[in-house]
Amino acid sequence: MSNRLETLLARKQYLLADGATGTNLFSMGLASGEAPELWNAAEPERVVALHKGFVDAGADIILTNSFGGTRHRLKLHEAQGRVFELNKLAAEIARKVADASGREIVVAGSVGPTGELLVPLGALTYEEAVEAFAEQIEGLKAGGADVAWIETMSSPDEIRAAAEAAARVGMPYTFTASFDTAGRTMMGLAPNAIHGVTEGLPAAPIAVGANCGVGASDILASLLDMSEAGPDATIIVKGNCGIPEFRGSEIHYSGTPELMSDYVRLAIDGGARIIGGCCGTSFAHLKAMRVALDAHTKGPRPNVSDIVSRIGPLRNKLAAESGVQDNAPRRERRRARA
Repeated sequence: MSNRLETLLARKQYLLADGATGTNLFSMGLASGEAPELWNAAEPERVVALHKGFVDAGADIILTNSFGGTRHRLKLHEAQGRVFELNKLAAEIARKVADASGREIVVAGSVGPTGELLVPLGALTYEEAVEAFAEQIEGLKAGGADVAWIETMSSPDEIRAAAEAAARVGMPYTFTASFDTAGRTMMGLAPNAIHGVTEGLPAAPIAVGANCGVGASDILASLLDMSEAGPDATIIVKGNCGIPEFRGSEIHYSGTPELMSDYVRLAIDGGARIIGGCCGTSFAHLKAMRVALDAHTKGPRPNVSDIVSRIGPLRNKLAAESGVQDNAPRRERRRARA
């Protein structure tokens, strides 16, 4: 039996995923270092406002407020015993908003990395990772999530562990990696290798792709590699809103609604079917992206030069060629999905 995401993909050529969680929750009062997941219990009306803002802007897919919802992340806030509760609440809040919208909206259960290194680089075993992800996904499933949305991953083994956990729980899944280190993930995964990461597992992903990273140009360059290597795959891109930069202690994103609209057009032309925004993407950005998606007819496949001329330079490529360390903030290093 098909799930809600597959059903919507069969009806629509392209789907719009939502924007940033952390950026918008910070604007609602979330403090730096505070666990967003705790707001599912303490400030549910603000999480409702987050989802409703993206639904009103035109999102077809909304991600639950559960990015750091494993026991390993919640342990940092002495909440490791609340995994099921907080993830179930996250899904219930998003489900309520989706069901009240009057249209078909996918609730995607956000599953971020554990923050731990797997053996042999760290102490976390593969099976322990599977157990932690399964605990989280059980909560998301109980709360009404349609799909496990595994995101911002760097390690192929951690992707496999989360995917195996989803299969064990009986949830369909997607996964995205963050290609933020000279065009690869921090653990060395290249975009054109993403399609084989979960090969051999009991269930295949509905879609794969990229999110976060450095800037919109970089994720579009990764898209070209992914779509060339897997022309028949359903590909996700959920890029940052322009380039993230520190201004004092604050992170700002350079993307305008116009830039993010052009990003949507290039993403469609480059082979993506699910397109959204990550860090810095506001309701206003997403509304402009909805207009661009609905109005655009797929055109010729762009090349990297086309992307650079319309969106801006590749930050990853420039850093790799110059040998200079890229100091742009990475979502993997922050507590909230910004």
